[in-house]
Amino acid sequence: MKDTIVIGASIAQKPGYGGHTWVFLQYLLGFRRLGWNVMLLDRLTNDMCCDAAGNPCAGAASENVRYLSTTMERFGLGDDFSLMGDGGETIAGRSRDDVLDCLRRSALLFNVMGFVDDPELLAAANHRVFLDIDPGLAQIWCDLGLHDAFTGHDSFVTIGENIGREDCPVPTCGLDWITSPQPVVLDEWPAASERGGAITSVGSWRGANGVLNYGGRRYGQRVHEFRHFLALPQLTSAQFELALSIHFAETADLRGLADHGWTLVDPRVVAGDPDTYRDYIRDSAAELMVAKGLYAVSQCGWFSDRSICYLASGRPVIAQDTGIDDLYPTSTGLLTFTTVQEAAAAVDAVIADYERHARAARELAEAHFDSDLVLGRLLGQLEVA
Repeated sequence: MKDTIVIGASIAQKPGYGGHTWVFLQYLLGFRRLGWNVMLLDRLTNDMCCDAAGNPCAGAASENVRYLSTTMERFGLGDDFSLMGDGGETIAGRSRDDVLDCLRRSALLFNVMGFVDDPELLAAANHRVFLDIDPGLAQIWCDLGLHDAFTGHDSFVTIGENIGREDCPVPTCGLDWITSPQPVVLDEWPAASERGGAITSVGSWRGANGVLNYGGRRYGQRVHEFRHFLALPQLTSAQFELALSIHFAETADLRGLADHGWTLVDPRVVAGDPDTYRDYIRDSAAELMVAKGLYAVSQCGWFSDRSICYLASGRPVIAQDTGIDDLYPTSTGLLTFTTVQEAAAAVDAVIADYERHARAARELAEAHFDSDLVLGRLLGQLEVA
C-alpha cells in the first residue's frame, strides 16, 4: 500500500534559520493533515557540522542534529525523519533500511531542487517529483549546460507560476511543469489579534549563487534589487526593520541601510527556530518583500513562502512584483510595487486603512494558500488519489 509521502530536503544544514525550516514543515504537516504518513529525508556532510558557537564538531554531537531532532519532536514528527551522512549512513532518525522500505511504500518523493541524489534511494521511490522552490535557477543552469538536476525524475513542480507561459523567459527545458504556490498550514498560523510594530522582512542579503546572465538579461540577487529601494524609509512615516543575514564585510551596503533609516536585527536571534520566527512575523505590522533579481526580472510568478506566512498571520504584504499581479488579487492585503515611489504609496495605503488590509491578508491566505487546498490540488495534478 502506498501510504507515505517523502520530502527530500534539508533542515539540518541550516540550524537557527526558522524560516527555512518552515518551508519544509508546511509540506510535512500539510500532507499529514490530508491523512498521509510523511517522512523527511535529510543529509549532512561532515564539513557542515558545527556546535552552538559555530565551531566544527562531530556530526552526532552537532547543533545541526540537535536542531533537527528538536524541531521534528516539537511538531510530532520525531519518528518521521532520517538524517544521513557522507556515505549514506544514518546519523539520526530512521535507519537506511527503514528509509528504503518507506520509499518503496511511498506514493511520492518530493525531491526539493534535486536534493536527494543517492541512486539507491531514488530507485526505491515509486514516483520522483522534482520540486522547484528557486524558480529559474535550475532551468537556466540546465539550458546553459552547466548542471542537469532534472534527470531521473518523473514529474516536475515549480512555485514559479508563470513558467511555461510564452512571455516568461525562464526555459522549460522541454519539461511539462506543474505550477503550484507554496502551502501554509493555517492552524499553525492563526491571525494575530493586535496590530504589530514595524514593517519587517526576514531574509539573506546574498544567496549561495551569484549573478546569472542568460538570454541577454542579467539576473541578480536580492542585494541588487534592494539597492533600488534604499530610500523607502525616508518617503513614509513607517518604521522598517530587517532581520537580515548580511556579512559584516558588506560595509558600503550596511552604511547605506543605516543612513537611509533601516533597522537591522540578527535573524538567528529574532527568528532562530520555527516558534520565534512565527512570533516575529505576528509581532510585525506588515511585510516588505524585496525579491531576488532572478524573480523580479524574469517575472516568473514566484511568491515567497514567508509572505504567505505574513498573510496567514493577518499581516499585510507589500511585495515587489514578480509577475504575481495576474495570479492573485493585489489591491487589498497584498499590494505590489516596481518602483520606490510605488512602494511608498503602498505603505501609506496600508497604514491609512490597516484593519481592512489585515483582514484581507488572512482572507487571501485562506482562499489561495491553505495547505488543504494547495496540496490537495497538487496531488490531483500528480494523479495521486
